Amino acid sequence: MNILDKIVLRKTEEVEQAKKLVSIKELESGAYFNRTPYSLKEFMLAKDRNGIIAEFKRRSPSKGVINDHSSVVEVTNGYAAAGASAISVLTDIDFFGGHPNDLLEARAANTVPLLRKDFMIDEYQIVEAKGLGADIILLIAAILTPAQIDTFAKLAKSLDLNVLLEVHNLEELQRSINPNVDAIGVNNRNLGDFTVNIQTSFDLVKEIPAEFLKVSESAISDPKIINELKNAGFNGFLIGENFMKTSDPGAAMRTFAGEMISV
Repeated sequence: MNILDKIVLRKTEEVEQAKKLVSIKELESGAYFNRTPYSLKEFMLAKDRNGIIAEFKRRSPSKGVINDHSSVVEVTNGYAAAGASAISVLTDIDFFGGHPNDLLEARAANTVPLLRKDFMIDEYQIVEAKGLGADIILLIAAILTPAQIDTFAKLAKSLDLNVLLEVHNLEELQRSINPNVDAIGVNNRNLGDFTVNIQTSFDLVKEIPAEFLKVSESAISDPKIINELKNAGFNGFLIGENFMKTSDPGAAMRTFAGEMISV
């Protein structure tokens, strides 16, 4: 059993427990359930934004603790001020040290799109994401069937949520493309063994239909790579660890964004 299998197994238990504690009706009375989510496309293509989806992440299964001292409000405010097109907030507790409350705090403090970064395996989590103030949900092709992606994406669209579909290879991309998806992310990290290879993005970008926003995820640490990815056709760039491993993630992103412009 690889890391991804362990995460999904634990997530299944976690969701079943959550259903016993909080009903769908209670989720629908969440603080932000009736707000209108921001458009990922509008922010991703806005001239005053830089295309970065900056991530708040305390730890990971592969790296252990990345940052256990920065607050979610401090970091996400810094990201937004530095021009992030969206902010990704990890809500997985056991493997990434996140919490749904992190999303609530980020929502209260920011006016840019928020991605609920988690392993979505049940419609319950999508309804929960809306109540927590998310604008975007992540669907990971590696853990979902095409039928699940279709069902989850349709539910998300009915709640006005944006959908980011994450793929790792051509087979996942071809079987998972769905008209209710807004963006397709190419994850350069293999979720089976957590190795990374930026070439994955360059290999898949031309296979993604033009109607979708294109996002390169993970293994991005050099501003020069951003320009190469832009030239290849990517609109967005999900970056977390590169910023979070510093003492001031917001400042690190500001410096990185400045170097993107100058290179």
